[in-house]
Amino acid sequence: MTGELREAIRGVWNRFDPADRRVVNAADRTNVFEQLTGADYISLGALFVGWASALLFVGGEPNWGLLAMFAAFCLDKADGWYARRTGTSSPFGRQVDSFIDIFAYLVPAVLLYHFVLAPGVFASLVVGFLVLAFGGLRLVRHNSEGFGSDDGASFYHGTTVVHTNLVVVTNYFLAAFVGAWNGWLAGLVICVACPLMVSDYKAYKTDTSHVLAGLATVAAAGLALALEFGHL
Repeated sequence: MTGELREAIRGVWNRFDPADRRVVNAADRTNVFEQLTGADYISLGALFVGWASALLFVGGEPNWGLLAMFAAFCLDKADGWYARRTGTSSPFGRQVDSFIDIFAYLVPAVLLYHFVLAPGVFASLVVGFLVLAFGGLRLVRHNSEGFGSDDGASFYHGTTVVHTNLVVVTNYFLAAFVGAWNGWLAGLVICVACPLMVSDYKAYKTDTSHVLAGLATVAAAGLALALEFGHL
């Protein structure tokens, strides 16, 4: 190393002050961990299980991947219940929840389609793009607008990422049980469903809808287990 190069490196090092890179003003600092509530930690649990489901789909274990994805769904519902019960709902928590929805519903859905249903890479490219694009835009809009209200009843503006995930899962079972069903038909149905996430459709948030979602999850988990162990 030449003397000039050493001097240049020394000069850069002497001008570097780690203290200058630290946010000092308390008003500008955000300690993420101090803002996390119990509900947010439940959401992080959903992220962990959702990532496990993604790895299972990649590893060729779609039925176990579905079960992991359903567990992420249960944790996602539990975090909202916990936040309401403890009065710890916050804008930060809603941002965390939306971020995790991407990995609990959207990413597993596109991986399930790609590794199990897709007839080719082009179909996966189109379907995956539409699911992620419309799903992401739907979550951004929800964070910006929040829930709508109609005579005291809350509703989502457009269908949710859970609905789109359900469409993909339904197509998985149709392909398993209906001989004429294939990846092209599944892709077409999924593509048609995607724009509904940014539509003006009112998806009401009611106790009945939660019960139906729970029952659908239990039924789908039973079907996944039956397929895994060869009972169907």
